[in-house]
Amino acid sequence: MLSRAYKEHQVKQAAHREKQEHLRREAVVASSRLTYKMMDTLNNGVEQAYVNQRKLETEAKQLQAHAVRFSKQTVQWLQMLEAFNKALKELGDVENWSRVIEADMTAIASALEYAYKGIMSCSVL
Repeated sequence: MLSRAYKEHQVKQAAHREKQEHLRREAVVASSRLTYKMMDTLNNGVEQAYVNQRKLETEAKQLQAHAVRFSKQTVQWLQMLEAFNKALKELGDVENWSRVIEADMTAIASALEYAYKGIMSCSVL
């Protein structure tokens, strides 16, 4: 009777160990699944952040290139404007010079006409 009780006890303990081992394996599998799901969720967030960062870096580089190009174009426009202003000043100088020449020529023409009239009036006398 004692040996039978001992054997029954051993059978029950073996069944209990087997059940515990089965539950432990199920817990390990469940915790692994949970870990993978959590890591997958975190990785998706990290992946999206990385993709967004790449897009921002690309757009920042494009913006920088456009800013450099705009800056160069602005410098060219300023140079053209300065050249245009200089040409306008020179044109104003030419106009002023032509007025002075015209006034001088008118004075010379008047002096010559006066001298011619003076010579003609002396020769008539």
